[in-house]
Amino acid sequence: MRQRGREAKEQGGRLARRQVEPEDTLAPRLLATVFSHPRCLDHDPGPGHPESPARLRAILERLEREAPEVIREAAPAPLDVVERVHPRRYLDQLAEVSGRGGGALDADTILNPASWDAALAGAGAALAAVHHAHTTGSHAFAAIRPPGHHALAGRAMGFCLLGNAVIAAREAQALGRERVLIVDWDVHHGNGTQALVEHDPSIRFISMHEWPAYPGTGLASERGAGNVMNLPRAAGLPRARYVSDLTAAIEASTGGWSPGMVLISAGYDSMLGDPLGGFTLEPSDYATLVVAIRRAAPRAPIVGLLEGGYAPERVADGVMATLKALI
Repeated sequence: MRQRGREAKEQGGRLARRQVEPEDTLAPRLLATVFSHPRCLDHDPGPGHPESPARLRAILERLEREAPEVIREAAPAPLDVVERVHPRRYLDQLAEVSGRGGGALDADTILNPASWDAALAGAGAALAAVHHAHTTGSHAFAAIRPPGHHALAGRAMGFCLLGNAVIAAREAQALGRERVLIVDWDVHHGNGTQALVEHDPSIRFISMHEWPAYPGTGLASERGAGNVMNLPRAAGLPRARYVSDLTAAIEASTGGWSPGMVLISAGYDSMLGDPLGGFTLEPSDYATLVVAIRRAAPRAPIVGLLEGGYAPERVADGVMATLKALI
């Protein structure tokens, strides 16, 4: 635990230094800009838990080796912005449980003393990525944890505390981008995201996920206000099938409907070999999917938000492939 703390502190120091370095450089950037926060490394559900700090650390260490100039530290999310999505009593509950030392919210979702700060830090990085995409017109990525797409308005579940994708979508709308498309390629259905947007046709939500699997939602018949498209798929299919099916859904959802921004709930547990999933994707497939999104919504900036993925080095591979495709 002490060694893990030192590693997190060192990583945080690198992020803090990156915050004050100048943006301008004569060398062309080879990756999209990445927003994070050192507090995201401090949330720790405990020994043996798959949603460990090692997931994010692998990404940040890879970036530090290969493209340190793209990393930016973000400020934590303001509570009033988070309250667009989650009621204050729920946020107070998270802060209280974390503040008294942590505890289990359910069998899978466990807080430690740093979890509340980490959740706000992650949401803040998502907001910063949205602002960057909005103001520059370029694409961005939020390397954050804990993940968010299972979180309901007033309930944490599935490792998730705050609905980062919907918090980001509401911020994009507040900035004037009225239509938002959320594409979720995590191997698990984004039930929280769906529940938070399914009655709002200004946000469209596409989820391709393993079926049957946790959390047991995401049938194709779940259509919301006509703004939800679920693609439940069996484990072990050829990877080209997953790519072609999600590409077709992206094209169908944007036909005659142009989003002002696209958010990707980027879960890398849909890769071959992930301990919590049975899909067969490889890192290059995420690049292919990013290209499909860019073709379907050529005027919309794209923001990726880290969700699942529980083989740390494989997650880093998937993120790097995504970042290259976002340039």
